[in-house]
Amino acid sequence: MKITGDEVKHIVKLSMLTLSEEELSTYSGQLNTIISYVEQLNTLDTGGVGPTSHVLPINNVMRDDMRMPSLSNEEALKNAPDPADNFYRVPKIIE
Repeated sequence: MKITGDEVKHIVKLSMLTLSEEELSTYSGQLNTIISYVEQLNTLDTGGVGPTSHVLPINNVMRDDMRMPSLSNEEALKNAPDPADNFYRVPKIIE
C-alpha cells in the first residue's frame, strides 16, 4: 500500500503543519518506506502465538507496605511559608 501525496497533505492539514513541496515529497517517501516495512509483518506466521499484553515478563519491584510513624501536624507544617489552623495555606487559583 503506497501513500499518495494527497494523503500526506491531508495528514499535514490534520497536524496543523505547514510544509513546502520539497518536504511533502521527502515525507511521502519516508512514510512509504515505513508502511512497506510494517507490511512485512503480514508475512509472519502468528497462528500459534497467543495475545500478549507485555513482551517481557513483569515483576513487581515494590516493597511490602510497612506501618511506620508519621509526622505530627507541627512537624509537617514547620517549613510551610504560611500555615493556617493546622493546614497549608495556598494562593487562590479559582475565581
